[in-house]
Amino acid sequence: MTALKRTVLYDNHLKAGAKLVDFGGWEMPINYKAGIIEEHIYTRKKAGLFDVSHMGRFVVAGREAVGFLQYVLTNNVLALDLKQAQYTIIANENGGAVDDAYLYRFYEDEYLLVVNAANAEKDWEHLQREIAQFDATVTDKSGELVMISLQGPDSKNILSNLTGSVSLTEPVKNALEILKIDGQEVLVARTGYTGEPLGFELFINASAAAAVWETLLAYGAMPIGLGARDTLRLEAGLPLYGHELGLGLDGREIPIFSCPLAKFAVSFAAVKGNYIGREALAKQYEGYKKIMARVYAGLAALARIIKPIALLDKGVARAGCMVFQGDKEIGYITSATMVPYLKTEGYGLASTITGDKATRAIGLALLNGDVEVNDKVAVEIRGNRVQAVITPYHLKSDAPPFARPIIYGVEAGGTFDSPADYKTKALQLIEKSCRNTAWRQQATINLIPSEQTSSAAVRLLSVMDPACRYAEHKKTKSFYDYDVFYYQGTGFINEIEQLLMAELRKYLNCTAVETRVVSGQMANAAVFSAIMDFKNRVNRKKDPSRLGYVLNNHIIRGGHLSAQPMGALHDYIAIDPVTEKNAVVSFPVEKDNSFKIDVEATKKVIEKYKPELIIFGKSMVLHKEPVREIRQFIDDQNINAVIMYDMAHVLGLAGDYFQNPFAEGAEIVTGSTHKTFFGTQRGIIAGNYDKDDYKFGLWETIETRAFPGSVSNHHLGTMLGLLMAAYEMNSFKDEYQQHVIQNAKYFAKCLKQAGLDVAGDPSLSYTETHQVIVRVGYGTGPEIANRLENNNIIVNYQATPEEEGFSAAGAIRLGVAEMTRFGFGHQEFEQTAEYIADIVLKNKNLKEEVAKLRGNFTDLKYCFTDADITKSLANLMSTF
Repeated sequence: MTALKRTVLYDNHLKAGAKLVDFGGWEMPINYKAGIIEEHIYTRKKAGLFDVSHMGRFVVAGREAVGFLQYVLTNNVLALDLKQAQYTIIANENGGAVDDAYLYRFYEDEYLLVVNAANAEKDWEHLQREIAQFDATVTDKSGELVMISLQGPDSKNILSNLTGSVSLTEPVKNALEILKIDGQEVLVARTGYTGEPLGFELFINASAAAAVWETLLAYGAMPIGLGARDTLRLEAGLPLYGHELGLGLDGREIPIFSCPLAKFAVSFAAVKGNYIGREALAKQYEGYKKIMARVYAGLAALARIIKPIALLDKGVARAGCMVFQGDKEIGYITSATMVPYLKTEGYGLASTITGDKATRAIGLALLNGDVEVNDKVAVEIRGNRVQAVITPYHLKSDAPPFARPIIYGVEAGGTFDSPADYKTKALQLIEKSCRNTAWRQQATINLIPSEQTSSAAVRLLSVMDPACRYAEHKKTKSFYDYDVFYYQGTGFINEIEQLLMAELRKYLNCTAVETRVVSGQMANAAVFSAIMDFKNRVNRKKDPSRLGYVLNNHIIRGGHLSAQPMGALHDYIAIDPVTEKNAVVSFPVEKDNSFKIDVEATKKVIEKYKPELIIFGKSMVLHKEPVREIRQFIDDQNINAVIMYDMAHVLGLAGDYFQNPFAEGAEIVTGSTHKTFFGTQRGIIAGNYDKDDYKFGLWETIETRAFPGSVSNHHLGTMLGLLMAAYEMNSFKDEYQQHVIQNAKYFAKCLKQAGLDVAGDPSLSYTETHQVIVRVGYGTGPEIANRLENNNIIVNYQATPEEEGFSAAGAIRLGVAEMTRFGFGHQEFEQTAEYIADIVLKNKNLKEEVAKLRGNFTDLKYCFTDADITKSLANLMSTF
């Protein structure tokens, strides 16, 4: 009898009271003293520590390492930048899986391939056979490189405390970094097999592994065995070789595309060439597309796919149980068991995880392609058919730091009482609106940087008669570009638009402004559409080419949502045929200040990618954007890129006290008109092209993409209000802008002196804009923002560049623009800083004190308020 193999951590397992079993020839812990249920729960609630050193670890290097990996793996190796990982599959010629694996690129010239323990020898032999035709080497590092997995919501804090690194890696799945623990170099990957949004796998030299394991336990991790590892991966819907991949119940290979992760693991990029299994996988993919489109004819290459299943009646399914729909056998269970979970209370972001445990019988099943989510089925368990249902998933991980169980049939959502008769409804709506307005305008200190109270004149003008009207119009070449209106009664609107454009041209010091877009998001979408349309102007007889590479501020570093691939940019960007990724790259940031663009590193990015569009601007903005430096660089390099500045948050600061975008080299400026600008809620596009410039054609295209491309009714009432706001801004901007920036700097210093962790560069008083960022603790941002709201201070929680998303936000974002307009100066912002510190740090109740302070500042400044204006507004009111 062959002796079982042991990992380097065997003695550590004995010390922790592990129950050891034979697992694929390895003596491994199935569970520890706490038991499988508690280990599962602890991982989901805090942090679980797994020994996964039984898995195979192979290093691939050499001149043709990439070519070899492209041939033997299904994914596209060229999609991996340095310090990135990807899920992949080792396929055979039939489109079945030899194994599934993970590929890591910690170093420039080598790759680390991790394979399943039970398949390690088989995989090694397979790779050795195939590498003979390549100038490359594969080395087994399994013995000298120990692999440990730390998974769960506390894992980031544990590693940060151990390494002294706040960010660890980029805060995205599959990111890698090389760090040190107790002086030992550790390869750290944001990967794992639990479904946790926060999880890390560590690769450590064997001589240091035991000490690191014990240190991780001392910092709060719990050792977790194979039992809980299986329930965790099952809840997350992750495949296990031998169940969801490999040979099926009938002894035949399960097609790779039967596994839901295949869409992430298989590439058909031309750069991969004719790799092992490509032809078979292509046929499977055609079947997969049919199933996704609900076209169920001709599924020979992919008759069945794996779906989550939940039992509705009592019972526990196991692998191999048959599944029926009516009397028809439609497939079988590949993995299933009873899985524990923690209950929650409340709704949405305010929901909390309780200590109450429950269990549910769930699984994965290989089912006919025409079986759909919510279909009721039956699972045969020991001769009895138990009712079950096909579910979309069992777990979701899109609200870090917690993975949350999704229980079939549960619907969450609050309801609001409403009276039966409609007159009472109407009266109640008016009364509640009055109360809400009084609260927001008289009792609360509003520090949300993306909001602004408009003056009485702006608000009242916005609801005058034009608010009910249409005024579509378009420049017409036959009339020397004179606007032709498609409706009568629009003379006043024409005058308003012309005056508004003139005021905004004066404000921004540019040649043209498009005012018909009704939001900053729409403004950006119109620009992106226009640039793509202008690019394709030469040949209209082919499918239009999308934009080449775009350089932007990444959303995790404060970039605008609309400038992201998931935002308004979505429909206009290309896919890089080599990497199969969106053709978008992000500005590098300074090492010691992640809120500021690294100019020299940006130049290298521009040299490499030659972007067609460079988008400046952020929603989390503390610093000026390096427009002048980048304009000078692309001109010197003869790079024909459009420089656009989305000034949404800082449009009201454009000028001598912050930035003059066009003077610094921007070609296009977009923005929202209701943040630091004085309202109303609209958008603008501004350009600075001379009519003799060939790019003036781009500006003309922008105008057509505004109308008729983006908008028909362009909200004439709010445009009327915006003209008054533009008058106010041009009249008062010098005093207003100086005070805003001075107040922001002073406010930041006061917050710091009050004991709060203010982000940014202290040498600049932490900010150059209207914004201040305060770190309040990882994942606590939403709760802190809610606590401040309960005390009449309105802020928004904010994820910093080190954090995974808004649900994990560890900061609050503050802006001084609105309260500056209400008359707050240094004394009031100092008092507000003290209130915030007492509420955040000491949990004091200061609701009445805050309301009293705000009650002294209810008159809006930097607007026209004299007797003539008051009389005119009264005349407006009389028209109702």
